[in-house]
Amino acid sequence: MMTLLLLTLPSTSPIAWHALKLAQSLIHAQHTVQVFFYQDAVTIANGLSWRPQDEPSLGQEWQGLGIDLPVCVTAALNRGITDEDNAKRHQLSTTNLLPGFRMAGLGELADAMMIAERTLQF
Repeated sequence: MMTLLLLTLPSTSPIAWHALKLAQSLIHAQHTVQVFFYQDAVTIANGLSWRPQDEPSLGQEWQGLGIDLPVCVTAALNRGITDEDNAKRHQLSTTNLLPGFRMAGLGELADAMMIAERTLQF
């Protein structure tokens, strides 16, 4: 069973953490999980976000799952998050997309929604 998790909330939201816990549980139960980071959830992939040492990083937790982590390119660029290709294309001075995350278009979200047996939005 393939489950698509559509994340729209930033890492500061407790609900965004619930999405991670659900993904971990589904993976542990050997279900197929796809995610898509959209709207404010793209900030989870910001490599320049700082967290105190005693607070976990939601982005690093997602990295640890070892799954594909697509991030909406338009939402990310609009929030100051970019990868190397888009930094060159838009003449930006640096990149800050966390390793393991990748930029993707909404077409990928549409494709995932078509094949998912269920889609859950957080």
